[in-house]
Amino acid sequence: MIEMTIARIAEIVGGELADITADEAAATRVTGTVEFDSRAIGTGGLFLALPGARSDGHDFAARAVAAGAVAVLAARPVGVPAIIVSPDPKGADTASGALEFDTDGSGAAVLAALAKLAAAVAAELVADGLTIIGVTGSSGKTSTKDLLAAVLDPLGQVIAPPGSFNNELGHPWTVLRATPETDYLILEMSARHPGNIAALAAIAPPQIGVVLNVGTAHLGEFGSREAIASTKAELPQAVPSSGVVILNVDDTAVAAMAGKTEARVVRVSREPGAAVDVWAGPVTLDDLARPRFALHAGGGEVEVALAVHGDHQVGNALCAAAVALQCGADLDQVATALAGAGPVSRHRMAVGTRADGVTVINDAYNANPDSMRAGLKALAWMARQGGGDAGGDLHGKRRSWAVLGEMAELGDDAITEHDAIGRFAVRLDVSRLIVVGTGRTMNAMHHGAVMEGSWGSESTMVDDADAALALLRAELQPGDVVLVKASNSVGLGALADALVAAGAGSPSPTAGAGSPSPTAGEVGNADR
Repeated sequence: MIEMTIARIAEIVGGELADITADEAAATRVTGTVEFDSRAIGTGGLFLALPGARSDGHDFAARAVAAGAVAVLAARPVGVPAIIVSPDPKGADTASGALEFDTDGSGAAVLAALAKLAAAVAAELVADGLTIIGVTGSSGKTSTKDLLAAVLDPLGQVIAPPGSFNNELGHPWTVLRATPETDYLILEMSARHPGNIAALAAIAPPQIGVVLNVGTAHLGEFGSREAIASTKAELPQAVPSSGVVILNVDDTAVAAMAGKTEARVVRVSREPGAAVDVWAGPVTLDDLARPRFALHAGGGEVEVALAVHGDHQVGNALCAAAVALQCGADLDQVATALAGAGPVSRHRMAVGTRADGVTVINDAYNANPDSMRAGLKALAWMARQGGGDAGGDLHGKRRSWAVLGEMAELGDDAITEHDAIGRFAVRLDVSRLIVVGTGRTMNAMHHGAVMEGSWGSESTMVDDADAALALLRAELQPGDVVLVKASNSVGLGALADALVAAGAGSPSPTAGAGSPSPTAGEVGNADR
């Protein structure tokens, strides 16, 4: 963050000083990072006292100051130097997504103050040359954010959120990681309700906006795909006429957003077209479902070999390439960067092969119908490449396992969508489906698989992740391929980690579960 006195921060957020004099506040500067996890605070930092599902940050204020924080941003006095912002009961609901609960509005007050501070810092940095890139979409935001960080890195210093820090807490927190040395700030922008993306864009207005797709993630919150599209369109609407909007026009709902922005539009597609600016030539996949294609832009062409897994990554890579080209990269730079950009964020299409030949696709961070189908397609592709000496059936195909949990926030469509995923797994000829959970939605997934043609133990329901892991440990054979995927609340990430750890020896070079968040956990509404 820009170095700033406590007095200046109090002025920006409209707070009052507590347990520190005005003279001390004017003389004391925040020189470190802003943190909401007292374990992450360092010398010169600012601590955010936020309520959470299991604890209240106000109770850890003294610990944070002892660890080096110079002040606390809080909703009430905490016995150490603090900036106090008053709770507004009417604003309590705005904190519910990031904080899980906020009964008295204290969290909403601190979040509102955090947004004001981030907006002030962003405005100053943009005036000094910072470029802000916003990314939204029903799926693929985190994967694209990681690809963007890779392709922009050769052009300057990049700040991008860890994992899926993309809501009213994670978004301003990421903004405040930027410093005067930062050239590019990448921000994921998620939403649970209409207006969420517009609010995030107001904190740090993007000069470049990227819209990936409009799917059915959070359908239960929005009620319709049209409402989701309208909310995603808040990003291109927020980009000024001097900026650029990157649209994945393979999605018709995204293509229609070209008429909703005053910015210059760059269209990307898997196919060439009269109005397409960046596109891919024929796409092929290697044995681990890593795409290969020719990248076309500006009359030039370059071969691209992605290090990430799944055919669905092509659209993500095209959008990242389009941004880099707008920022001054050439095609060769983009191709080189994409070739070195493997999985970064944890539990997202991380593929590793154990010493016994079992390949694990760890995509357990989150799930929606679109990303479920993408993960299953990648699983089926890897299995079809043949087992060789590592195993496989009489036709050379590796056995495939899909360990699937619930897809959250689908509302009235939850039963239908889970049923469809069970049927889809059978149509792809997945060898074994393990349905984790026994609620109505998971019954629907299992029932869909059975009705589509599964028989015997091909589709199995288990109570929880522990039961799924026990079954896998008992029945996995060398050469098998396993996909682990569900919404984050199901907790299948630990199962995937345990499954990888169960294989003796070192992982193959393709492994990479990503680095953990520097804070207590993910902060966002991730849908991959």
